[in-house]
Amino acid sequence: MLRTLCHAKIHRARITDTRLDYEGSLTLDKTLMEAAGLLPYEQVHVLNINNGTRAETYLIAGEADSGMVCINGALARWASKNDLIIIIAYAQLDETELKTFIPHIIHVDAQNRIIS
Repeated sequence: MLRTLCHAKIHRARITDTRLDYEGSLTLDKTLMEAAGLLPYEQVHVLNINNGTRAETYLIAGEADSGMVCINGALARWASKNDLIIIIAYAQLDETELKTFIPHIIHVDAQNRIIS
């Protein structure tokens, strides 16, 4: 049996920009992606703390150490600059993988720099 678990979470990231006239996705600082074990084009759920809603998109790597968290495309109407969000990716694991599984949970400061 496969179980679906959170494999990565970036908690309370601050949106730095929104770009309506872009193809779609979430552009995320490459350093944050790597720390969380996330890949370009990986599907993520994005929870907007400011308005209490959830959306689904995929990631594009932004410049490393830039603090960039940019909501692109139609999803740009869903959020505003400076909104706080939680970014979550899930993985399906079998029973043997569960024994050693540890999710990557990343906490960031107001500039989207890793604090823990």
